[in-house]
Amino acid sequence: MGKPHCENSFGFQVLHLCVGLFIQLPYPPKTQITMTIYTEITPNPATLKFVTDKILLTSGSADFPSADSTADSPLAQKLFELAFVKGVFIGYNFVSVTKADDKEWEAVIPLLKSTLKAYLESGEPILLNQETPEPVVESEDDPTIRRIKQLLEENIRPAVAMDGGDVIFESFDEGKVKLRLQGACSGCPSSTMTLKMGIEGLLTRMVPEVKEVEAVS
Repeated sequence: MGKPHCENSFGFQVLHLCVGLFIQLPYPPKTQITMTIYTEITPNPATLKFVTDKILLTSGSADFPSADSTADSPLAQKLFELAFVKGVFIGYNFVSVTKADDKEWEAVIPLLKSTLKAYLESGEPILLNQETPEPVVESEDDPTIRRIKQLLEENIRPAVAMDGGDVIFESFDEGKVKLRLQGACSGCPSSTMTLKMGIEGLLTRMVPEVKEVEAVS
């Protein structure tokens, strides 16, 4: 006689025996998924990018320039428990961390990696509000503003994200575009050059109405 098996309501595998008895075999425990984290340098020497093999945010980004701004992010709160952490920026699959000037990266990278790895593998939420605001091109926007936002979305923000930061549109008035720099871009020594030679150069070339680009805090 064969030995058919099935599942009972308690999630056990039930093996029926020819003598009318049965034994319950619990399924083997699930193997914990391990995570890989590696670092990438950014143009800002005080900020390092920690890249993971897990999607952290499906859209948008989240910037936490101080411990007081972390109410919506348990992950950022955890990182700010480390005294040398001065800023946290979360992107699609990376976390940019800004450190205090009196610490060397060689001394703090192992602790940051282990803290990030333990938290992300725990399954705890990245943000309490998973809906992160994503800059969008509004249909009611002025045609010039729509073009500026389109260029930011398609050409500028993806390149800036590779450096561990983000650029957010704030306003356009009388030929001046105001942008907010986040993550590695904030406080970066080369941010002025990036803003003027990179972003301003592209926008003034592609949108004749734009005459100047300015960073706002």
